Amino acid sequence: MQITSSGNYEFCRWQSQGASPGPTASIFNTDPQDYFKNSMAGIRQNMLEGNSINLCGDCHVMEQHQKISGRQRQLLKTGIVLDHFDASAKSSTFYSEFLASNDSQGQTDQRPVDWQIDLGNYCNSACIFCSPKNSSKLASEYFKLKLIDQLPPRNWTDDPAAVDRFVKCLEQTPNLRYLHFLGGETIITPGFKLMLTRLIAAGISSNVSIGFTTNLMTWDPEINELLIKFKEVNLGMSVECLHPVNDYARWPSQIATVQSLLDQWVALGKKHNWLTSIRTTPTLLSIPHLMSIYQYAWQHHLGVESCNFLTDPAVLRMSVLPKHLRQKYADQISNWIADRSEFTLSAVVNTRSPNLSRQSIVQDAASYVNYLHNAPDESSTAPALVEFLKIREASRGNSILDYLPEYEQFLRAAGY
Repeated sequence: MQITSSGNYEFCRWQSQGASPGPTASIFNTDPQDYFKNSMAGIRQNMLEGNSINLCGDCHVMEQHQKISGRQRQLLKTGIVLDHFDASAKSSTFYSEFLASNDSQGQTDQRPVDWQIDLGNYCNSACIFCSPKNSSKLASEYFKLKLIDQLPPRNWTDDPAAVDRFVKCLEQTPNLRYLHFLGGETIITPGFKLMLTRLIAAGISSNVSIGFTTNLMTWDPEINELLIKFKEVNLGMSVECLHPVNDYARWPSQIATVQSLLDQWVALGKKHNWLTSIRTTPTLLSIPHLMSIYQYAWQHHLGVESCNFLTDPAVLRMSVLPKHLRQKYADQISNWIADRSEFTLSAVVNTRSPNLSRQSIVQDAASYVNYLHNAPDESSTAPALVEFLKIREASRGNSILDYLPEYEQFLRAAGY
C-alpha cells in the first residue's frame, strides 16, 4: 500500500496517476487496515477474475519494453514468478490468503506488510520533471508563475495525531517487512526523523527493513545514526546524470556537490552493508549523458533504478526527440551494452540483488534502447516542449543550450 503526501491511501506504490476507485480515503478518516480489507476488495476481486486494472498501466508499458516493472517486483516478494506462475503461486506463503480473499469477494484479514510512505513535499530542489505535490520549492515557483492557482494540501506528517495513528497501525502489523520513505526530500522532512524515532522507540526497527531516497543536496549525521538501528537499509540516490545538465534538470543542484555527496553516501552504504542504488528519471534532457550513470554504477557495483518510463510532463519524454537523435542515443547505449556481452539480456526480476547488479544495469539500459526504437513518435509536440522550458528558464535565469548545445538545431526548429 501507499500513503501519499496529503495522507490519502493508494492501493499500490506503482499505480498510474489517477485516483483509486471509490471515495477518497485517508489517514484522517479511515483506518489503514479498513481501507486494505474493504476499499481494496473490488480491485482484488477484479484481479482474481483475471481482469486488467487501468491504474496498472505504467507497469504494462514497462513490460512492453522489457523493463522490469513494479508489478513483477512485488510478485517476487510473494514468491511468484511470471514464467512459472501456477507453480510459484501455489508455493507462495501468501497462497492461503489469496484463496481466502477469493472466497470473500476480495476482502482479506491480511495486513499490509509493505508500505510506501510519502512524507510530504518539503524539498530543496525544483526538478523540472517533478510536480508541486512532491516539491515545496517547485510549488512556490509554480504558484508565483500562476501555473497553479493554489498550493498543495499540507503534509500529513505535520499532524502528530496522524503520525501516531499510522505508527500504531504498524505496531499492530504482524511480520511487518518493508517501509519505503519518499519526499520531497526525505532528509529535510521533519516527519522522516520523527517517524524513524517513533519506530525505534516502538521496538520495530530491528525487525524491519526500510528504504528512502535522497536528492544528494543535503547531509544529516543525526539521520544517519537513526538509520543504522534498522534491520536493513535500501538507499536510493536521485541523480539524472553526472554532467552539468543534471543542474538544469534538478535545479538548483550543483554537480560538484552532487558528485561529492554521491561518493559520501556510497561510502556510508558500503560501511554498513546497505543496499545502495542510483535512482534516475530519464528524460530527453538527460538521455545524452545517461551513460555516465550506468558507468558510475558499474564501477561501484550499484543498482540503477529508473522506476518507470516518464508519463508526465509529456513534453519531456524521449519520444519527443526527432528520429535522428533517438537513433543516436539508442546506438550510444547499444554500443555500451555490446562491450559487456558477457552479461545476457535475460530478465532479472530481483533488481535489488547485489550479486545481479551488473546484469540489472545492462537490462535497464536495454529497456531504453527498446523505448527509443519503439515508443510512438511524439516529435510534433516539440513546440510545446520549447514553451515549457522557456517559462521555467525565465524564472530560473538559465538556458538549456548552455547545457546541451547539441540540441540547438532541434530546439531552434521548434521555436526556441
